[in-house]
Amino acid sequence: MKKSLALVLGALAALGLYKYSKMSPEQKNDLKAKGKDLLDKTRTGNLFGKKQTT
Repeated sequence: MKKSLALVLGALAALGLYKYSKMSPEQKNDLKAKGKDLLDKTRTGNLFGKKQTT
């Protein structure tokens, strides 16, 4: 069971890397901006030591 799960996760990671490598620079910047916005909106954004203004 664990081997098949590891295989599926590895395949998904490879697919993600393949799709990311085929993106244009504008698409990559948009994706990075969306990721930063998501981290800012969730509680996990504070785990990376980002200082919040009060």
